[in-house]
Amino acid sequence: MRILVAGDRFCPSSAFQEAFKPLGGEHDVTFVDVVDEPDWRPETPSELRLRETMGSPRQVMEALDGHEVLVIQGAPVSDAVLDAAPLRLVCCARGGPVNVDVAAATQRSIPVVTTPGKNADAVAELTMAFLVMLARQLPVVIRYVEGGGEFAHDNYEGAKWYGHDLAGHTLGLIGLGQIGHRVSSRARAFGMKVVAYDPFVDPVAVRETGAEPVDLDTLLDVSDFVSLHARATAENRGLIGTPQIARMKRGAYLVNTARDTLVDEAAVIEGLATGRLAGAAFDLISPSPVTGLHPLLRYPNVIITTHIGGATYETLHHAGEMAVAAIRRLAAGEPLLDLADPSVGVGRAGSAA
Repeated sequence: MRILVAGDRFCPSSAFQEAFKPLGGEHDVTFVDVVDEPDWRPETPSELRLRETMGSPRQVMEALDGHEVLVIQGAPVSDAVLDAAPLRLVCCARGGPVNVDVAAATQRSIPVVTTPGKNADAVAELTMAFLVMLARQLPVVIRYVEGGGEFAHDNYEGAKWYGHDLAGHTLGLIGLGQIGHRVSSRARAFGMKVVAYDPFVDPVAVRETGAEPVDLDTLLDVSDFVSLHARATAENRGLIGTPQIARMKRGAYLVNTARDTLVDEAAVIEGLATGRLAGAAFDLISPSPVTGLHPLLRYPNVIITTHIGGATYETLHHAGEMAVAAIRRLAAGEPLLDLADPSVGVGRAGSAA
């Protein structure tokens, strides 16, 4: 088979080359990279269905020269891209194929597979880092030192910065997928009690992770730390707003390494201003202002990072390995896993049914 691996600024094709080496002797593998194209604007109905893209459909189409498999991370895959080659498989190296017109692929009997969990370890570890940093007041201490505050003059100066152990405190997980599951195991290793709310996971399965299944209100009532790991949908937009923060313990902490739409930032600001929240950490947040600080950074007990949750070399390599596994299954005529549309199990152009 002819395989095109189209990388991008976040996930360059070079990051996949090691994982794809075993396929080199069996298939024709080509590596390219799309580049940012700020002037491109979606116009067709198919293009308008795409989100979180890098590059343009034109760039992908120019590289598709009879390829049967397309591997992408952020490159846009519109109906025109799907018609530009005899594709048998599109592998989107991310958890949700928001940059692929899955409906158009289904119409053409082209399966689209994803790589769920590729970044689960990375995001879980960042979440734990946030929990430790908030509990020990590290954002406040770091800003104090960087602002010229005195340090290393007194063996007892740490008395100004009392924090908390994680052990003995309760962590509430909203969402118990692959990332939430890993956070649960790590938090319990720290000695935390874990409660979880996920309406899509059976309570028995929740307990198997070592967490206690609860409803959302109970989770907010009992948790010392609340961490979000739910996939963003239209239904859960603003899941954590003023009523939810008002239910949280005074002095609780909020962590979001999922999507920014899950949290009402104005409600968080109010919670910080009133002391209801002792601190918060975000890997995804509204864009920074053109000038000045983000409103949340007015509070020294807030952490904001630049969407680094999945930004590890191991995450990229894992995505490549999962893509290679999907291609091997296609070549062998085996059922594909992690399908965006399970009704399209095997590709066209001579594939097994």
